[in-house]
Amino acid sequence: MENATPGRPHVVIVGCGFGGLAATRALADTDVDITLVDRENHHTFQPLLYQVASAGLNPSDIAQPIRHIVRKQNNVRVLLAEVTGVDLAARTVETADGAIVYDHLVLATGATHSYFGNDSWAEFAPGLKSIDDALDIRRRILLAFERAESTSDIAERQRLMTFVVVGAGPTGVELAGAVKEIATKALSADFRSIDTTTSRVVLVEAGPRVLGAFTEKLSASAKQQLVKLGVDVQLSTPVTAIDEQGVTTEAGKIPAATVLWGAGVAASSLGRAVTDDTDRAGRVPVGADLSIDGHPEVFVIGDLAAAQSDGKAVPGVAPAATQGGQHVARCIAADLAGNSRPTFQYKDKGSMATIGRSKAVAYLGPKLQFGGYFAWLVWWVVHIMTLIDFRSKASAMANWGWQYLTGQRVARLITGRSSGHTKV
Repeated sequence: MENATPGRPHVVIVGCGFGGLAATRALADTDVDITLVDRENHHTFQPLLYQVASAGLNPSDIAQPIRHIVRKQNNVRVLLAEVTGVDLAARTVETADGAIVYDHLVLATGATHSYFGNDSWAEFAPGLKSIDDALDIRRRILLAFERAESTSDIAERQRLMTFVVVGAGPTGVELAGAVKEIATKALSADFRSIDTTTSRVVLVEAGPRVLGAFTEKLSASAKQQLVKLGVDVQLSTPVTAIDEQGVTTEAGKIPAATVLWGAGVAASSLGRAVTDDTDRAGRVPVGADLSIDGHPEVFVIGDLAAAQSDGKAVPGVAPAATQGGQHVARCIAADLAGNSRPTFQYKDKGSMATIGRSKAVAYLGPKLQFGGYFAWLVWWVVHIMTLIDFRSKASAMANWGWQYLTGQRVARLITGRSSGHTKV
């Protein structure tokens, strides 16, 4: 596959997450041709995946077709393909449809689930990284209640109405709170043989705190809000096994039909195509300009990069990926102009996690950290404003408004067929 314009610099961007999309947009006015490659045809707003998983939003509320997003950017072509390798010497990206020659390459393929060497757990405890993951989790949650309604076995009903979330990072906390709200609010009047409000949601964390990356103050606030919501928070409790019957921890067995994984991530395997020197999480070491050693034409950004700024590790969060993509665009523009490249400077804009309706924690600086309703309101506004287009913003606002006023969730449809383990 050749450049669209012979002789014009060709930038290949692999992955259309926050980093890849930011790089693409930032190069809109640069004299380059861009090939944007992704194995999915859509960009997903990952911070709100848990809302799809918990039936609060529809997939179309948080995802848009890539071709539609870049339709007005004339220097971009989109390829639906999976990249299988990179030939650094030949400067080509390998796909099933052939090789793509590049002048600059941007790898932004993100991260996937990590089960810390226990890959067999994936069948029973799905993680949350894609629309497909979210729909699978939604299906499992709703089917558990349906099957609890139809069984007369008391012990089996209790197992079906027990939900275990492994890992108390932002994803785990958000899932645990959302599942508890589904049980106590959205479904409370829908069933005749079961009382969904008696459902048990267990949040299991190997470490001593929930939201361990947040301050102790916000961690304590998050735990308090979870407990008040009715979530059983079990800290310093490593998981030792997961199977179709539930979860085994160092404290004992938790019979559960639905187990959700939020405990770990690993970088995309594509990082190993450009270096053998990845870190324990599979991330690629990059320099001050986010390029790899010995190949200044190859950039790695987002969750795939082991980057540093001001001597500190850059976190694997959406703002960091976005800033990385924008920085790479500046570097490419500098190369074309014959100027020196800037150094990547990560600007921490704070972090937030939602726990449920009117419940959240927010860190906007050492002197501005708080929890509760105001934190939830800030979280709500930030996420609405960050959604890609007006239609997504309007739809999410309408659905959240309905949730807030009624406690109901708009997307409680059991659709499709689960991949992997479906027996509950």
